[in-house]
Amino acid sequence: MPEPVNEGVVVAETTSASDEVVEALASLVPQLSSTAPPPTRHEVEEMVRSPATIVFVARTGDSKLVVGTLTLIVFRAPTGLRAWIEDVVVDGKVRGLGVGSALVEAALERARDLGCRSVDLTSRPSREAANRLYRRLGFTERETNVYRYSLESS
Repeated sequence: MPEPVNEGVVVAETTSASDEVVEALASLVPQLSSTAPPPTRHEVEEMVRSPATIVFVARTGDSKLVVGTLTLIVFRAPTGLRAWIEDVVVDGKVRGLGVGSALVEAALERARDLGCRSVDLTSRPSREAANRLYRRLGFTERETNVYRYSLESS
């Protein structure tokens, strides 16, 4: 396995639904979910325009291509400003090189700068490498039940 190159990873917030970002999501989302279709350009525009959503993209130093994304959702709840990390995905060709770590660290820094009280995320148990990453970065597993009500089937 190649040596991690976290220092060579460049993470930035994206503020437009550029061709590059739309194409990157079209390639990356299927690597994250076999059932969710990639977002359309209109949906990407909605994401980047929303004041509650921050979309991060990662590039490796030797490539101008987007090789990973993360979405940070920030919202006010009665108990304070909170953040939630969603849809962290790194291209399979560059996994293990520090891209996921760089994305999560950028999101944590942004949430901290905004004054969030906490940052939450969920990860399927089968995503063993991702779960190791989150624990290594300081996330702790919570004793809680996560429930989902599917609006598509009701």
